[in-house]
Amino acid sequence: MEQLFDIQKFTESDIDILATKPTDPHVHESEELLVGMNGNLDHFIDFKSSVFNAPYISFITKGKMHRAKPTAKDGRLNLWLINFKSEFIPETTFQLYSWYHDHATLEFEKGACFDRMDTLCTMMYEEYRQATPDYSIIRHLLSALFTMIESQRKKMVQLPLNLKTQNITFKNFLKILEENFHRPEGVDYYAEKLFMSSRNLNLICQNILQQSVSEIIETRKLIEAKNLLISTDKTISEIGYELGYNEKAYFTTVFKRKSGQTPTEFREEMRSIIS
Repeated sequence: MEQLFDIQKFTESDIDILATKPTDPHVHESEELLVGMNGNLDHFIDFKSSVFNAPYISFITKGKMHRAKPTAKDGRLNLWLINFKSEFIPETTFQLYSWYHDHATLEFEKGACFDRMDTLCTMMYEEYRQATPDYSIIRHLLSALFTMIESQRKKMVQLPLNLKTQNITFKNFLKILEENFHRPEGVDYYAEKLFMSSRNLNLICQNILQQSVSEIIETRKLIEAKNLLISTDKTISEIGYELGYNEKAYFTTVFKRKSGQTPTEFREEMRSIIS
């Protein structure tokens, strides 16, 4: 996926198109959200397969292996498929990782709440189809959609005590990270803020995201770097310094190692796509 954002709508008339989608488990280079209004979803994720009835939502984080097969029920299918890059809503993406790391798909009850989700998707879809879509509007609508989903999720999911404790710690870590990722702080700093050892914090992060604390810090910096490269005219050196990298060369090396492109190459590609 080259675009920062993409939204598609599928109905029963698109069954043949959906049949051409990958049938083997695969990973995405972007985040993916499915919002099913009608129909079923046969979903293989987290190494198990389950069938969900609409209405449902499913959030698949970047790099997570899955296979989704939407099908019609009683001759009806209505599905929104949303893909977006993590830098599109960087302030929200990391929270999504902690919310959905072990509960990718959730069935909802029919009613006003889910109807409003459909309305938000429709508004995003209509804005996206404009000749020159306003991505700031789409960004706010997508954030509002996730806020509504999370409000409902909290009412439905009860985690075991040990996982709930880990989730609380992880969310507190992400909150502290959000306030400090611009600074050149390492694992010990965050562990101390959470009154725990670096080892235990690493274990929790590995359990939830399969990444070390250092990798998560670096990833958060990279997401913000991409956001700044797209949305500002700041120089590469200015962006690197703002994110705690004192040397442009080191910032460029880290950026290329994580994304496969230099900051300049990424900026030029994104600007050509957006324009």
